[in-house]
Amino acid sequence: ACSHFLSWLLLLLTSFFCTGQTCERNCGKTLDLCSCQPTCKSLKNCCTDYREYCVATSPYSGSSFGGTDFIVLDATFNKSSNITNTVGYVDESSRGHCISPLLYETGWIPLHISSDNGTTFNRVGAWLSVHTGKLDSKFKAILVNSTKWQYYGTPNVGGTLEMTWNTSLVRAERVNIELWGYRETGEPYSVSWHGQWEYLYSLTKDQTNNGSFSFLPKPAENGFSSWELGALRVSPSTYPDGMWNVQAAWTEDHALAWHLEERFRQDSTVWAQEKCLAWDQLENQLPNFLSEIIDCPCTLAQARADTGRFHTDYGCDIEKGSVCTYHPGSVHCVRAIQASPVYAAGQQCCYDSTGAQVLTGDSIGGSTPDRAHDWGSPPYRKPPRIPGQSHWVYDVLSFYYCCLWSDNCKYYFKHRPSSDCRRYQSPSSAVVFGDPHFITFDGVSYSFNGKGEYTLVTSAKRGLTIQGRTEPVNATIKATMLTAVAMKEASSDVIEVRLDSGHSGLQVLQNQKTLSFAEQSWMDLHGVFVFSPTSANVTVMFPTGAGVEVRLREGTMTTTVLLPEVFSGSTLGLLGKMNGDASDDLVLSNGQLVQNLSNPEELFNFGASWAVYNKSALFTYDSKYLLDTYYDAPRHDHTFIPVFFVPETPDDPLDNQASEICSGEGSEFCRYDILVGRSPRMGNATRLSFQSHISLVDDLKSVVSCGWLSPPSNGKKEGTTYLQGAKVRLSCDDGYTLKGSAERVCQENGQWSGEETSCVVPRIVVGSVLGGVALIVIITTIVLHSRKQKRCSTVSKIYIPKMNSLIYLK
Repeated sequence: ACSHFLSWLLLLLTSFFCTGQTCERNCGKTLDLCSCQPTCKSLKNCCTDYREYCVATSPYSGSSFGGTDFIVLDATFNKSSNITNTVGYVDESSRGHCISPLLYETGWIPLHISSDNGTTFNRVGAWLSVHTGKLDSKFKAILVNSTKWQYYGTPNVGGTLEMTWNTSLVRAERVNIELWGYRETGEPYSVSWHGQWEYLYSLTKDQTNNGSFSFLPKPAENGFSSWELGALRVSPSTYPDGMWNVQAAWTEDHALAWHLEERFRQDSTVWAQEKCLAWDQLENQLPNFLSEIIDCPCTLAQARADTGRFHTDYGCDIEKGSVCTYHPGSVHCVRAIQASPVYAAGQQCCYDSTGAQVLTGDSIGGSTPDRAHDWGSPPYRKPPRIPGQSHWVYDVLSFYYCCLWSDNCKYYFKHRPSSDCRRYQSPSSAVVFGDPHFITFDGVSYSFNGKGEYTLVTSAKRGLTIQGRTEPVNATIKATMLTAVAMKEASSDVIEVRLDSGHSGLQVLQNQKTLSFAEQSWMDLHGVFVFSPTSANVTVMFPTGAGVEVRLREGTMTTTVLLPEVFSGSTLGLLGKMNGDASDDLVLSNGQLVQNLSNPEELFNFGASWAVYNKSALFTYDSKYLLDTYYDAPRHDHTFIPVFFVPETPDDPLDNQASEICSGEGSEFCRYDILVGRSPRMGNATRLSFQSHISLVDDLKSVVSCGWLSPPSNGKKEGTTYLQGAKVRLSCDDGYTLKGSAERVCQENGQWSGEETSCVVPRIVVGSVLGGVALIVIITTIVLHSRKQKRCSTVSKIYIPKMNSLIYLK
């Protein structure tokens, strides 16, 4: 009875103290008796007021332009509460609402909520601000036939314009349609350089919120046509004109051709040419950013494979029908993920249907660099780093001036020439797949079936750490599989990708907090970007260009690591020493080299040596199983001894399936997963992962480029491919003769064969011209000499003042 009483008393005291500890101002911390970390929900050790102060929202994302009405989940408010910091209110169910403000940045923005008129901001969370171009169409108003909007007033483009929106985005019976303009003021690259959104005027007021609006545009009055970039906003008509931070649906930002001055409509070509020439003069005064941007990949295959440094340009995507408005003739474009270090410039690379890079020297649809990266760049907020808008101001409007609204592309391409790929270096790739098998950066293949948490890649020089967790395939099979990968670079967020509980999808965590990709597939995080278009596909991208791809196949994870050349010689771990030398790839954590790669026990010891230390582990332990199995246990389980060799048992019922599924290179991995892992599905997934890696390595193979070859003056060329083996034929216009090589071939050494080509006037023509000139000179000389003789035969009189006399000359 005494023991029962003491247990009851201890429970009462624990409950009392836990109740006394609060998450107010403690979100993300672990307190003495309870937790305010995101893991507390699954560990069931949250402080009682965790959800009240560490808030989540629905929806959790929206346009960086603002206007999204989101609910603060779980927290409760008095109806008299005045939610501040941005516009907010309390609904009839005592739920707090906030309206996302206009922002000049993307990514997770810290959210602080006050319910006492700003005296305290004691509820915290985060809000995902999204670049308008990456925002799903269901979250924004749509310009019907956007090309017509942006060409309005040019020859043969007129009539009514229409826009549509989802009426649920604006909960009001009647709405206003407002035009907002954007511009950047101050001296470029100085502290006075700022971006500015401003309400201009309303197209209509107090219109029924029926989800559509059409109108016949007319030139803007009161000087508003000087604003050439902007967006339309649908907002409740109950608010004053141009009020900030109200619930609204925005269109994408666009060139405001439809409201420009009358002079534009009278002669858009002349108007645009003047703008183009003015932009040309401005560019001459701005710093040259071209030398610091990354070179483009040489081929479409390389561009799509180098996922650590390049990502699909949403404006020209081969997977979505290749609608390449600004790059006619291209089928796919990619953008460099990271902005350049000093000027925050961007790189865009475009490719045609043959997979060759399209260059502006050959086509208006060629690849173009950007003074301002389209997606912006940390720390955002000021030009040229403001997502979307800075790019529009310096790179897109000028394209309209010079190329789309007039025929002056030569000025645009003078400042935005394509960079070819002569300096491009493909990344190296390594992979972990199956249960589990490894192929290192230098191509060494082996299997390691340890149970624990291990270092896949570490680079002290670059601050990169990638760790992997393995778990038994099941309770009876002595083989393991990769179930989680955690990573960070320098001071970045920690990103973890792991199998969900049913092995049917991938779960992504940021600093121990689960991320949802239900609303957005791309996230700008601290020091890292994450892209997850489906629950079976995650790509993580770091500033150095390191990329990690995680793919789900048949309930197993395949993890590919891509590292650029800057990592050469600086990596260690289960994926080897990346230096192009396979002989020194597998080094134990103590520096000892694996001697016999065919000895599975020696390989097992190598793998075990890379077990992570407790202090350096990056994983999230948010279940009793993970705490007991990994956090409170040795990181490498020495008691788990796997099956090292594939059993050769002819009467094994799976032997025939293994023979059917597994063939060719890598078949030993496939057979192991079927005959030891007892899973034909896993064996087939292993086969596919192996083949996918071989294809990736092939796509990333270095190619030789000789660089762009210009046509000769007064001539032309045939051929726009400049890689090894490519031929370019050169010819001259009528009346000119070819001097040099008529055909040039890109050679293995990166040089063009033959001699430089030029077009010259034929010799017979030159001789005739020179002969004619000589005849004219002779005739002129004879005439002049004859006149001189005539003058000499006459007497001339010269008066010399000092002598006061005349001298007679004959």
